[in-house]
Amino acid sequence: MIANPHVKVNLGLSVLRKRPDGYHDLETLFVPYKEIHDVLEIVAGDDYSHTSASLFARYGEGEIAQAISEDGKLMITIARKEGVDWDPLKDLTARAYFLLAADFALPPVKIFLEKLSPVGAGLGGGSSDAAFALMMINDMFSLGLDKPALARYAAELGSDCAFFVFDGPMFGEGRGEILSPYEGEAVPQGYELKVIVPEDVAVSTADAYRGIAPMENVQRPVSLREALARPVGEWKDVLSNDFEKTVFAKHPELAAIKDSLYESGAVYAAMSGSGSALFAIYKV
Repeated sequence: MIANPHVKVNLGLSVLRKRPDGYHDLETLFVPYKEIHDVLEIVAGDDYSHTSASLFARYGEGEIAQAISEDGKLMITIARKEGVDWDPLKDLTARAYFLLAADFALPPVKIFLEKLSPVGAGLGGGSSDAAFALMMINDMFSLGLDKPALARYAAELGSDCAFFVFDGPMFGEGRGEILSPYEGEAVPQGYELKVIVPEDVAVSTADAYRGIAPMENVQRPVSLREALARPVGEWKDVLSNDFEKTVFAKHPELAAIKDSLYESGAVYAAMSGSGSALFAIYKV
């Protein structure tokens, strides 16, 4: 089975408070962005892989990492032009398999992941990979999990993983795992959204959170839902990402890119998640 796990952007991101468990409560609107995606294939046992030969033909030494779990039930191959600097068995796709294997008698599988989405860009590419792996394994082996059940498993893997189980704009609250549908179009007709991924700029999510001061006692002009209900042309004044202040202070080049997006005619521009990717909305 082959899928294309896509990324997301955040329309508005408010960090409300730090929780006793060390996480932060936030509110945001998750929006799918399918122009950037990975390629994920999962096959059972010794089944034929449609992607492995292509990966080894197109990627060289240092660009492919492989690992086999101690029990031999999982083999994972990850290909990435920039190199794979993490343990494949700790990749979120592998963790998705192990999570389901703890509750279901899964057969051995092979995972092939072509990592095309940027790492450390605030687009949730790894979270998407995890959610798609859960959905694919559920379908492949007829586990019978519905979307709410899959979302509960996904939430164990990451705060924004659950969003990717649902293929549409969703409000995220709590750590981002409490989801509710967004009624309407996140990007209205007559507008288009473009994502910009700066080269050689990666932002650590942990560092971004360490630098932020929750704004629970700050009176915001309008709530997130009220801001999104306004015309897109007014979003610049009412819709913000709380991470921008501290991330831009450390990476002023990102602030400059945001300014350039407005100069290019964007009606709204912002950083996605904790960065480094930015996006702009243009009238077409």
